[in-house]
Amino acid sequence: MRKNSIKNTRINGEVQKELSTIIRNEIKDPRIHPMTSVMAVEVAPDLKTCKAYISVLGSEEAKKDTIKGLSSAEGYVRRQLARNLNLRNTPEIRFILDESIEYGVNMSKLIDDVTKKDASGKEIEE
Repeated sequence: MRKNSIKNTRINGEVQKELSTIIRNEIKDPRIHPMTSVMAVEVAPDLKTCKAYISVLGSEEAKKDTIKGLSSAEGYVRRQLARNLNLRNTPEIRFILDESIEYGVNMSKLIDDVTKKDASGKEIEE
C-alpha cells in the first residue's frame, strides 16, 4: 500500500475518528485535558506504526501532562483501536503535540496588530 493511496487515506480517517472517540469518552486519566483533539493521523503503509498529532487548548503544563497521560494509556488505546477497527495489524501509536492552530492564531493576531497600526495613519517603511 502506498503512502498517499486512497486506502491509506481512508485508514487514516478511520483511525483519527476512533482515536478521538476513545480519548474523549473512554480514557479517565485526570492528566488529559478536556480540550484535547486529534488533528491528524498518519498510519504507515505497513500498518505497523501511527503518528497521532494532538492539539491541546490550555497552558504549557496542561499540554505536557496530556501527552504524558496519552503515552501512558497507549496500550489501552491500541487495544480499543484493535477492538473497534478491523485492520490486519493494529498500529503502534506515537502521540505528537501539534501546535499549528496556536501558531496560526498567534500569526493572525500579529497581522491584525500591523493592520491596525497601518490604518491609524502611520506609514510602513519598506
